[in-house]
Amino acid sequence: MAAPSAQPKIQSRDSVEDIWGPRTPYKDEWPTRVDQLCDEEPERWVQSACVLCSNGCGLDIGVKDGKVVGVRGRATDRVNKGRLGPKGLNGWRAMHGKDRLTHPLIRKNGQLERASWDEAMDLIVSKSKDLQKHMTNHSIAFYTTGQLFLEEYYALAMVGKAGLHTLHMDGNTRLCTATAATAMRESFGSDGQPGSYGDIDYTECIFMFGHNMAATQTVLWSRILDRLAGPSPPKLIVVDPRRSESASKATLHLAPKVGTNLALLNGIQYLMFKNGWVDYEWVEKHTVGLEDLKATVAEYDPQTVEKITGIPVAQLEEAAHILGTAKSLLSTALQGVYQSNQATASACQINNINLLRGMIGKPGCGVLQMNGQPTAQNNREAGCDGEYPGFRNHQNPAHMAELAELWNIKPIEVPHWNEPTHIMNLLNYIESDTIKMFWITCTNPLVSLPNLPRVRRLLTKPDLFVVCQDIYMTETAAIADVVLPAAQWGEKTGCFTNVDRTVHISHKAVEPPGECRPDLDIFLDYARRMGFKDKDGNDLMPWKTSEEVFEAWKKLSAGRPCDYSGLSYDCLTGGSGIQWPCNEQNPHGTERLYADGQFYTDVDECESFGHDLE
Repeated sequence: MAAPSAQPKIQSRDSVEDIWGPRTPYKDEWPTRVDQLCDEEPERWVQSACVLCSNGCGLDIGVKDGKVVGVRGRATDRVNKGRLGPKGLNGWRAMHGKDRLTHPLIRKNGQLERASWDEAMDLIVSKSKDLQKHMTNHSIAFYTTGQLFLEEYYALAMVGKAGLHTLHMDGNTRLCTATAATAMRESFGSDGQPGSYGDIDYTECIFMFGHNMAATQTVLWSRILDRLAGPSPPKLIVVDPRRSESASKATLHLAPKVGTNLALLNGIQYLMFKNGWVDYEWVEKHTVGLEDLKATVAEYDPQTVEKITGIPVAQLEEAAHILGTAKSLLSTALQGVYQSNQATASACQINNINLLRGMIGKPGCGVLQMNGQPTAQNNREAGCDGEYPGFRNHQNPAHMAELAELWNIKPIEVPHWNEPTHIMNLLNYIESDTIKMFWITCTNPLVSLPNLPRVRRLLTKPDLFVVCQDIYMTETAAIADVVLPAAQWGEKTGCFTNVDRTVHISHKAVEPPGECRPDLDIFLDYARRMGFKDKDGNDLMPWKTSEEVFEAWKKLSAGRPCDYSGLSYDCLTGGSGIQWPCNEQNPHGTERLYADGQFYTDVDECESFGHDLE
């Protein structure tokens, strides 16, 4: 195989120099353009998708002599129509890194030493059972990622919630994009993006708030660039304090003072009400709280908003006019909203602009509250962070009874007394000595969490047993008591879901190095060794393959907003990814949610009963 520094044998473009590739101007149907980079001519291609941002581009993995030698975009995939960004074209080379973990490690006499899988897993299980006996299951906690497969998240959720009956589970995804999930629950009754990437093809207006898509989702930005270069280009409003690459292409760039997002959004809605840019007929049929919203924004006239945000009155009026009169509207948001002042309220106000216009569930209309990591959506769906499996409501007894029935455990054993414990409280419990075992998967909290001196002090406590499951010797792995080497993308099979609910399958292309194992195999092995049983005495998690786990997940998701019951490994193989919900009523998937104006806000089905946002 050619060295990474050598000139690729096959290369459609130098994606570092030419990030977005050549323009293919269009309207309605995005043309195909297949991007490819290979160090050698592959002997075979294996279907997969890119896991290096939340866009979820379909790609094929090129294999020769049992090694990955390149990738190409999948022309048939609805997400990218064959295109790949710099990460997708080049990221596969990390699979060949000489610093990959290749065998388990156990700390002995202060040093990490090589061990067998049996030694490592026996030690973890022995520690778990000792803590169960002398403390409780709640002395064991899990912290995970946004980069596993759906099947792995679901297995981990069952280990924690059905096996150990604990709420001590969180993921770094909640630290990053909890705002997105919360705002969708508040506005629509459930997590799940209403919009579709396909809405870019039809929309008259894109409202991009708080992110530089040109850098964060390069293929999706290519789609927008192609629309801008085509006939009838959409208006583009970019909200960013900086003049980013995305802002440089905007019809209108609004640069508010940092921390004033909510005032800006309130001011836009003030003008929408003042000028009658509200679809009152639709709003009265499908929403509640209109008069309360109107009263809230009544204080935000343009002059007041200019004093708060620094946005000139003329710019605010122009933005409101564009948003209020466009025949279709697609709104997007990311960390500039989520990691700012009054984040959830601001994200809800972005949703409210589309709701006021009645522009939800229609071609060219919707909201995309973006994710950061590639499989963050699956973490939330499966219930490994701040949510419950299948977007269920822990305060709804019927939802908890459903989980108990599906898992065949006693209802009282489903942890339902509170929301899952977030990472900052997990650290508090470690500090107070009530959590004694901390299992970290595919994340590096010794680098990524806030207040690092405290985090490093707590995770290196002598009486805390740390398990780190990763592909590299990270800073966190270096202080762990047990290190488990994991297989990565391309070395295992599983599914994952992108921002616009498109489910892709990634087939195993090559064997993992050394003794690395898929995360799914590790979780299932732990469950077997722990002896987790259902109420009839059968194995709680009897599965051997990822496909068996996927079939179990389908049953759990059936009838919920994230319904996978119509999907299968077979239907996901060979063509494009498919958007959930996919079921008998929608056998080919669902491009956009809420087309009928019906939301998941009924008390019997909503994910959250909601609360006031101030």
